[in-house]
Amino acid sequence: MTDQQFGVTDNAERRRFELTENGQMAIATYRREGDLFSIPHVEAPPALRGKGTAQRLMQGIADMARANKHRIAPRCSYARHWFSRHPEYADVLEAQAPRDVL
Repeated sequence: MTDQQFGVTDNAERRRFELTENGQMAIATYRREGDLFSIPHVEAPPALRGKGTAQRLMQGIADMARANKHRIAPRCSYARHWFSRHPEYADVLEAQAPRDVL
């Protein structure tokens, strides 16, 4: 599956989302349970860092999740930070269990 707008590909065999720019690939690994994708790691090669590649990768992943009614559980610091800066994608985040009130 590919997000046409951003060129993000779901490489299910390797359990990762991929985005190739300038001949290099940024990746976000995942674990899948049903419609939930847990993302433990996002990485861009040094040549792509600081150019928005990881941002485009995450946006493509979020758009794909929304289009397919999937949920995302951002586990790595970059993915969590990206979602914190993009509250418009809160609908694709894993539902959080309510905390008990003491």
